[in-house]
Amino acid sequence: MATRNYEGKKFELVKAQNIVDALTVEEALQININGKPFTVSMRTPGEDTNLVRGLLHSEDLLNDPNYNPELILTKENEDGIVTIVNLDIPKDLLGDGYANSRSLLSVSSCGICGKTELGDLAHIGKAIDDKKKINIAIIHQLFDKMKIQQHDFKKSGGTHAAAAFTIDGSLLCSMEDIGRHNAVDKVVGKLILTDKLSDAKIITVSGRISYEIVIKCFKAKIPFLAAVSAPSSLAVDYAKELGITLFAFCRDDRATCYSNPQRTKLNKIDTKAS
Repeated sequence: MATRNYEGKKFELVKAQNIVDALTVEEALQININGKPFTVSMRTPGEDTNLVRGLLHSEDLLNDPNYNPELILTKENEDGIVTIVNLDIPKDLLGDGYANSRSLLSVSSCGICGKTELGDLAHIGKAIDDKKKINIAIIHQLFDKMKIQQHDFKKSGGTHAAAAFTIDGSLLCSMEDIGRHNAVDKVVGKLILTDKLSDAKIITVSGRISYEIVIKCFKAKIPFLAAVSAPSSLAVDYAKELGITLFAFCRDDRATCYSNPQRTKLNKIDTKAS
């Protein structure tokens, strides 16, 4: 259930009419680890397994990327929406992110708002050193492919999207959610569960880029990140340090690269190619 209909009254100059609009659903999902509440994520219901698996990866909650814990959906509300998920993780497989956690609320606008210190993210691993280059000419094709998959957005206008691609622009998966970071977590989770994470070289997002999106991209070891809108200054700083080639303002046949431009090339391609 990604959308829900609401009645309203629409005013245009001197006219008014009753309408019914489809709005994006936002509901809480409590994630319990080993019998204890860990976090509450405000998300768009659906693809919850992918969301949780991506969150485990991006928040460094597992120290074994090949281990996929069983997710048990334990409670539904009156609308049939899952509200609690339980998972058991052996203590020796719990990552540093779990040990350093402070029961945080993962709201739909910011994936790491519950963190109290940016120092928690200061030392997170070696920068990505991928030598592959991306053809600038395919950037806008990627967004066209993602847009086709934005079915919920077409209904409500209220969801963000993220998509993963191979280096030559083949679509691996695309996800939607009311939260930008949730959409990225769903993509990463889907890639892990379908054993395609190593094939993913590019992530596109429908909105702006703040630093938490860069961190999630880095955790997935994906070297290219592109967005329709602006990046924050911290997002660019992190992208430079973590070895991510970051593109923003990817619209109207334009794209601005703010970090690691050595991975770009300007060869023309066949615009009729899929």
